[in-house]
Amino acid sequence: MVQPHRAVVTGTSGPSAIPFAENRSGEPRLSVVICCYTERRRQQVEAAIVATAAQLGDADELIIVVDHNPDLSADLAAGHPGLIVVANKGIRGLSEARNTGTDTASGDVVVFIDDDARPAPGALKAVRARMAEAHVAAIGGAVEARWETAAPEWFPDEFGWVVGCDYLGLPHHGAAIRNPIGAAMAVRRDALLDIGGFSPALGRRGALPAGCEETLMGIALRERNPNDRIVRDTTFRVTHLVPDDRGTFRYFTSRCYHEGRSKAVLASLTGADAALASERRYTTRVLPAGVWRHRRSPRRCAALVAGFLWTCAGYARGLAERRSIR
Repeated sequence: MVQPHRAVVTGTSGPSAIPFAENRSGEPRLSVVICCYTERRRQQVEAAIVATAAQLGDADELIIVVDHNPDLSADLAAGHPGLIVVANKGIRGLSEARNTGTDTASGDVVVFIDDDARPAPGALKAVRARMAEAHVAAIGGAVEARWETAAPEWFPDEFGWVVGCDYLGLPHHGAAIRNPIGAAMAVRRDALLDIGGFSPALGRRGALPAGCEETLMGIALRERNPNDRIVRDTTFRVTHLVPDDRGTFRYFTSRCYHEGRSKAVLASLTGADAALASERRYTTRVLPAGVWRHRRSPRRCAALVAGFLWTCAGYARGLAERRSIR
């Protein structure tokens, strides 16, 4: 059983089983949450704000959550007096920043967009349409990599998740998914609050390339109500900046390693069957097909194998760490 991760701040009681189309008039109200933490991304945050604000409806809201950076918070509040700018109320990290945004939100649906991502035209319209469907608890959008210069020649498409973007092997548009990619996801607020939000035991903290908080969220949503669906919707599309420092082989292996460690934490919280369900297909089908596809590109083949091995190493280290603290 996936336990709630923090106190639930809501006066509702299990409303996610009732679809928007039946219990609310018109389209769902959106609360878009952009979490940020560093002045180094100030230009990207500004672009995300402008692109998002252009798509807001009259009843929607845009919330900027600043993760333990008072100077950045003051700068954003002064530059955008019409926006809701709040400080992360929890411990440092993306999970608690998202939880702060969820607690602050008043809309029916919370839309999370990364601070270095920009919603494409029509992205929020796609969210409204999909989230009006019965029993859709959450959606994951399409995350298109926007490399600062160009993708490294050796970088395999199967590892787009390393830079927080789509990767070869993802389910098609409209398919059910276990969890969305965090750069573009939308969740019913009442359902998210009911599971206790995002776990601070997982997720990125500053530059530490950890993850899996979205995976735990997806598992918890389905466990809470098996009739609810999490859907991939590629019309909810964002472009995601990939800076040059994330195009290095060192970052690639580090991200794979920390993903493995995060998966070990996730497995300890949910059990290995739930934590690794999608990964089994990825490992047994997507990666072998990738080796064959890149057979004429030795560097890509080598990166693909190295990514798999570093992820396994991180998982093994994570399991050992979990055992040592029991």
